[in-house]
Amino acid sequence: MIDQDAPKLVEYNVRFGDPECQVLMRRMESDILPFLAGAANGHLPNDDVSWRDDPCALVVMASKGYPDKYDKGSTIKGVDAADACPGVEVFHAGTQQKGDALVASGGRVLNVTATGDTLSSAVRSAYGAIDMIAWPEGFIRSDIGHRALGPSPQDSQGASVASMDRLATLLVRIFSPS
Repeated sequence: MIDQDAPKLVEYNVRFGDPECQVLMRRMESDILPFLAGAANGHLPNDDVSWRDDPCALVVMASKGYPDKYDKGSTIKGVDAADACPGVEVFHAGTQQKGDALVASGGRVLNVTATGDTLSSAVRSAYGAIDMIAWPEGFIRSDIGHRALGPSPQDSQGASVASMDRLATLLVRIFSPS
């Protein structure tokens, strides 16, 4: 959440299935396994977590009607083509393979992430990948990143990336060993 042009921490999302976690994992350069094993064993590594500089954006594709009543079983096409776009990775949150078809099986169905040189280019890449996905029974929000980018995301060069980097730095401090 952005309040008065500064990011605010609203909640901790620590499940790998959360969009907030997935966008951070795309920026994580360090191998996460030693940190997970250390957390499980009570001995976190002394290493710092390394992060890529590239901004990352994520857009959720959800079933129409979500978070209320929504239908399941609709066919989704084009995910492989979207996933093949440079800098894009599509996370499956509520999909199921039925024969040769990929179908929706939940409310939040696909999380489309994209990295870029600027936050603006990452947002454009995410929406560009979504344009390759054929799923009439799904919907997306068209305002992702608009507050960080300013009034005209199409023209922004990502000048507000610093705000997002401040949030990432805060999260690193929260989750890094002291």
